Amino acid sequence: MVDVQTITASLVFILTVVFLIWRPKGMNEAVPVTVGAAVLLLTGIVPLSSIGVIAETVSGAAITILSTIVMSIVLDSIGFFRWAALNIIEYARGSGVRLYWYVIGLCFLMTLFFNNDGSILITTPIILQIGRLLQLKIHQQLPYLISGALIATAASAPIGVSNLANLIALKIVGLDLNGYAVLMFLPSMIGIFAIALMLYFMFRRRLPKRIQNLRTGYALHSEVSDGKETAKKWLSTAAIDRKREFHPLMDVHDESPIDWWLFRVCITIVIATRAGFFIASGFGVPMEWIAISGAVLLIAVRWLRTGRSAKDLATKTPWHILLFAFGIYVIVDGLQQIGLTRFIVRELSPIIASGDLSAIFVTGGLLTIMSNVLNNLPSVMIGTLSLTQMNLDPHTLQLAYLANILGSDIGALITPLGTLASLIWMFILRQHHVKLSWKAYMKVTAIIIPVGLLISLLSLYVWTRIIG
Repeated sequence: MVDVQTITASLVFILTVVFLIWRPKGMNEAVPVTVGAAVLLLTGIVPLSSIGVIAETVSGAAITILSTIVMSIVLDSIGFFRWAALNIIEYARGSGVRLYWYVIGLCFLMTLFFNNDGSILITTPIILQIGRLLQLKIHQQLPYLISGALIATAASAPIGVSNLANLIALKIVGLDLNGYAVLMFLPSMIGIFAIALMLYFMFRRRLPKRIQNLRTGYALHSEVSDGKETAKKWLSTAAIDRKREFHPLMDVHDESPIDWWLFRVCITIVIATRAGFFIASGFGVPMEWIAISGAVLLIAVRWLRTGRSAKDLATKTPWHILLFAFGIYVIVDGLQQIGLTRFIVRELSPIIASGDLSAIFVTGGLLTIMSNVLNNLPSVMIGTLSLTQMNLDPHTLQLAYLANILGSDIGALITPLGTLASLIWMFILRQHHVKLSWKAYMKVTAIIIPVGLLISLLSLYVWTRIIG
């Protein structure tokens, strides 16, 4: 017979997921999660004694993500993303296909240097602005928007620090960043490249062969001839003196100059911070210390150079991520209390322990299904906690964990519910009056993502066999 605690925990989880999808009146995603967590704590389903353990588990990862978002806000304020958008258009040299690959590259790098949610927040408005500047119709913009979003989200797989779920699970399973990168970087990159290639072939007929020159007040008029000599002079004023640029969230005629000394110093700090994650990992230094140090240094450099306060950071930083991470983990703990992980352990442990291939494909498949139905953050934590209770040998545990990540970072992209980044992306599109239904989205992802996931999982199996 089902007891009251089981019914309560299940109902809290279902309602939390419903409100995460629905988000009435633009409700912040931390609200339903926090309410759900509070109910589980007040009813005693999750004991109050667990709060300290949960806070210790999620705080470091959440602080790391928040620090990288702060760094992205600083870079935005000094014109980095305006510069990136202009250069993408310029180097496309009149080719819609070349523009596609540059957009893909931008989305991939933004996730690699920051995180998937931050990348979506940064790149989606840039792509929308590029589409408007080039006077692309909505159906011409969608290939760039969909492909960019999928690559930006999937790009959180190669290194563990680009995703909140990855960071939390990484700590649970006891694998450091360097070990993660050695095992995961190549297989996930193969899968991501396969997804980008498949998206290109799916959309190639919808990509404009030639893109227009900008016809704004500061764009120079030049023509594209025969595809051989592209428009080198348009935007040449901005390319040479860097004083006429646009901000993706502002009017295209905004003329705020870039401080190139500050620009170079800030980029150097970001790169050094990213490298510091991996160096510090080898010495046991917590990642959040490196992330906080990088963010504080970036803020200090901007303040010393420009006198600008940190007010914009206080208002733009999504502090609710701390509540979201804590709350979702409380809800997962509630599901543990009613036996979900015990069920997974009992049913799947023998199959996962039977060999590397089954460990990879069973866990990768399970996380794909769970993530697309329940969202990847609770799913990857449920999957990882289940694995730690299966008494697997260290090698099998790590393989299964990495397959978990592939399922939650790549496999989760089949539905918009699969990742928080996808939900944010759909919300941004609605804000910019770009209509894209779940059905239209899944017409693309239902074909592309399962194949990309299969390639990633198979690559993981082959690569780990090669390196022993």
